[in-house]
Amino acid sequence: MNKNTRIIPPQSLDLEEAIIGAIMIDKNALDEVVDIIFPEIFYKEEHKILYTCIQNLYHKSIPIDLYTVSNELKKNKKLEFIGGESYLIELTQKVISSAHIEYHSRIVMQKFLLRSLISLSSSISKKCYEETADIFDLLDYAESKIFELNQKYLIQKKYDTTQNLVQKAIEKIKKTNKDGISGISSGFHKLDDITSGWQNSDLIIIASRPGMGKTTFMLSMVKNIVIRNKIPSIIFSLEMASIQLVTKLISSETCISFEKIKKATLINEDWNSLNDKTDRLKNSPLFIDDTPSLSIFNLRAKCRRLISQFGVKLVFIDYMQLMSTKDYSGSVNKFQNREQEISIISRSLKSLSKELDIPIIALSQLSRAVEIRGGSKRPLLSDLRESGAIEQDADIVLFIYRPEYYGFKTWDNDNENESCVGESEIIIAKHRNGRLDKFRLKFISDQSRFDNLEEKKHIRLAWEEDYRKNVLDKKNF
Repeated sequence: MNKNTRIIPPQSLDLEEAIIGAIMIDKNALDEVVDIIFPEIFYKEEHKILYTCIQNLYHKSIPIDLYTVSNELKKNKKLEFIGGESYLIELTQKVISSAHIEYHSRIVMQKFLLRSLISLSSSISKKCYEETADIFDLLDYAESKIFELNQKYLIQKKYDTTQNLVQKAIEKIKKTNKDGISGISSGFHKLDDITSGWQNSDLIIIASRPGMGKTTFMLSMVKNIVIRNKIPSIIFSLEMASIQLVTKLISSETCISFEKIKKATLINEDWNSLNDKTDRLKNSPLFIDDTPSLSIFNLRAKCRRLISQFGVKLVFIDYMQLMSTKDYSGSVNKFQNREQEISIISRSLKSLSKELDIPIIALSQLSRAVEIRGGSKRPLLSDLRESGAIEQDADIVLFIYRPEYYGFKTWDNDNENESCVGESEIIIAKHRNGRLDKFRLKFISDQSRFDNLEEKKHIRLAWEEDYRKNVLDKKNF
C-alpha cells in the first residue's frame, strides 16, 4: 500500500443517506430507530446536523418531512451548510420506502462503534507511552470507556413481553425458600421477614447519627452473609482502614472485646479462640477496598471487575457522603452546592444497582436535626443528610436508633420499666416493595456486633435449662 494513501475510517455514507431520506418520506420511520441512532453516530458532518434537526422536530411533536426539515435548518442557519434544499430532495429520491431502516441503522451504528474503538485504542496507546501514567488508572480508564460505549450505544432490547415476565416471576417464586426469603438473607430474622432478603437491583440505605453503630451493623450482616453463607461481597470503606474493619470482624466472630484485641491484652484462652475461629473469616469470599474519596466512576469499574472475576453478589459502601463525582481524568465536577453532588451520587448508585442487578447497601449520615429535636430522638426521613434525593432513589431506608446513646435507660412505651440498655431499634422508614415496620436487636458494643434479640433470649433459656439439668439436678441428687 502506498504510504501516502489515506486510510478512511469505517463508514457507510450510502446507508446514512438512506436512513435520513427514509425518515423524511415516512412519518413512522423515526419511531422504529429513535432509540438506536444518535447524531454522533453519523460519519458525515452534514448528516449529524440533519439528524439533530430531525430530533428537535420529533421532540416538539412536529411532523417530519422535506419541508419541515428544510424550514428548521433555515431557522438555525444550517441549510446552506448541508447542501441546500437540492441535497434534501436528493436524499428523499434515493429511497423508495423505510422498510429496511432498522437494519440500515444497525449497520451505521456498528461502523460508528468501530470508529470509536479505533479512537479509543489510539488514546490508550498514547497514554501508555506517558511515563507518569499509573497502570491501574489506565486499566480503569480503558475498561470504563469501553463499558460506556457498550451501555450508551449497544443496541439492546429495552422491553419485554408479559409472557416472558410472568414466566420469570414464577421462576423467582419457585426459588423462594420455605422461610419466604427470595433475596440474600441479612441474618436478622425480623429484617428478613419484612424484606424477604436483600433483592437484586435494590438500593438500600442504612442511616443514623455518628456513633450509633452503622458500620457495626454492616459488619454484623457481613458476618452473617459472607462468613456463614459464603456469598461473595465487597466493602468499599471510605472512612475506616481495611485492617480496622477486619479487626472489628475478628472481635465479632470470636466474641473477644475489640479493646482487648486492639491493645493485645489477650490471655491464652483468647489466643486459642482467635486461632480457631478466624479460619472461617480467612476463607470467606470477602473483599475490602479502602480507597479514600472513591468516585462513582471508579466504583462502577471496580464492581464490574469483581463481579466478572469473583462473582460478587452484594456491595457495601461506608459511607456515601464521602464519595466523590470525579471523572476518569480525576477532574471534579462543579456543583452549586453539596446537595446537588449527593443527588448525583444517590442517583448513580441506584442506576448501578439496576445495571449490575445486585443489591447495593450504602451507609449514610443523618443531619443534626435529630439531636435538636425533643422526645425519643427517633430519626425521620427528613433527617437524611444533604439530600432529599437519597429518600427518593432508595428502595429501602433503614434507621438505627439506640436510646441508650442519648442517656435513656428504658424504652418509651407503655411498659416504662422495659430496659433499653444493650438494645437497638431498627426502623424501616421506606420500603418500596413492602411494609414499613420496626424491630429490636441486641447491641454488643465491646464486641462490635448486633444480634437477633429473640435468638439471644432463646440461647439464654436453653443454657439455663442445660445448667439446671447438668449442675443443679446433680447437686440435689
